[in-house]
Amino acid sequence: MEEAIEKVNREVKLPQGYTLDWAGEYESQKRASHRLAIVIPLTLLVIMLVLYSMFRSFKWGLLVLLNLSLAPLGGLLALLVTGTHFSVSSGIGFLALFGVSVQIGVIMIEYINQLRGRGQTVHDAALHGATRRLRPVMMTMLVATLGLLPAAMSHGIGSDSQRPFAIVIVGGLLTGLALSLVLLPTFYTWVAGPTDVLPEEYEEITE
Repeated sequence: MEEAIEKVNREVKLPQGYTLDWAGEYESQKRASHRLAIVIPLTLLVIMLVLYSMFRSFKWGLLVLLNLSLAPLGGLLALLVTGTHFSVSSGIGFLALFGVSVQIGVIMIEYINQLRGRGQTVHDAALHGATRRLRPVMMTMLVATLGLLPAAMSHGIGSDSQRPFAIVIVGGLLTGLALSLVLLPTFYTWVAGPTDVLPEEYEEITE
């Protein structure tokens, strides 16, 4: 569409008083893209504020956002493999994927912090946290994945609107499982330190 607009503007000379507008799906996508450019940063800001209120530490909030930034890789790869173009529907799918990724990051980091609060070392807490949180993380991902798999594989009438949304979430969750269980505990051990805010410290502050 951009190439067509450029060629038409360069080669077509309209008579005086005539104008040419590009409407339809192109206009809707441009309008939705502008809205997403506002919604996504606001969403990330709200997520960060909620994470800070929960952990009382920007470090853990940023670590969850790091996990969130890795989640779209699977969605983009799924779009590439299936030959699906990025659209408004797939963009909304990425927003839904952000929510699940944040939930998984919170489950993992909160449990690792609890293990450290009980006296375990950073390495042991990260290892045991990844092992013991495998089941709840898989349950969270499999429910959404299996529920959207039929929509991701559909090719019937009306599937053009729901298929990109489902493809992004299914692909993002499948790769997010490996990333969350391997990379997130690894990043945790890199950034953890002796002055970290842990659950026991929360109790001391409230008392």
